[in-house]
Amino acid sequence: MVLVIVVAALALLAGLAANRWLRPRLLSEDDDAGMAVKDLVGPLLTLTVLLLAFVLVTANGSYGKAEVASRGEARAVDQLVEAAEYAPEGPRSEIQADAVCYARAVRVQEWPAMADGNGSPAPSVWSTDFRRVFREVEGKPVFGMLVAADNKRSEEREERLTQATASIPSAILWFLLATLVITVVALGVCLPRRNNRGQIITLTVITALLTTTLCIIRDVDRPFGGIIDVRPTAITEAERQATRDFLTRHTPADLPCDDQGNRRTV
Repeated sequence: MVLVIVVAALALLAGLAANRWLRPRLLSEDDDAGMAVKDLVGPLLTLTVLLLAFVLVTANGSYGKAEVASRGEARAVDQLVEAAEYAPEGPRSEIQADAVCYARAVRVQEWPAMADGNGSPAPSVWSTDFRRVFREVEGKPVFGMLVAADNKRSEEREERLTQATASIPSAILWFLLATLVITVVALGVCLPRRNNRGQIITLTVITALLTTTLCIIRDVDRPFGGIIDVRPTAITEAERQATRDFLTRHTPADLPCDDQGNRRTV
């Protein structure tokens, strides 16, 4: 970073020096002639748009990963429930009950916490219980299926929690905001002072578009906490199917958790 700053500063000094001593030898124009402020605004506006576009693509990529991870986790929970059908009666019921409680804990407790970039310890209670039950079927054919599905669930949850944190540092967002302000002010300086209604309308539209783009970047960079957020639709459906399978042989009172995904206390 220091190297970039030093090189840029040297380039600026070299440009100013060339303007003072080299320009008179290369150009025969008057010293008052040259680029006006409005000639420099075009490249500045282009730079601002390119920066916003680049950061928007980055933020959108994080949003997409969060959505994919959420769906992958739900599929893994569903696979756990289906694989448990091949296990003996005792482990099967425990795994399916744990799957229901895990999905509830994710949907009710961890999803709201991710709006602030945090997780919740509640789902880990049931993922630990998964592994405890798996040891009861170790050596049986179903063991490999259950472990594979649980590993997939764990990986997708970790990815989901990773994408819940902002992928774009605050310093970059502040830099983009400063660039936007400088660009709008520079455009305003170049407007005519009279008969400028059309130019003012155009500047207002440009400002609104740039501001909207920056707001979208900020919103999309928080996949679980913005207006354009990833909803817990997939994990809710996985919870519904797991509950259905569990209730074919049991009653709701047999579940080891409450509606919030917390373990019941005796």
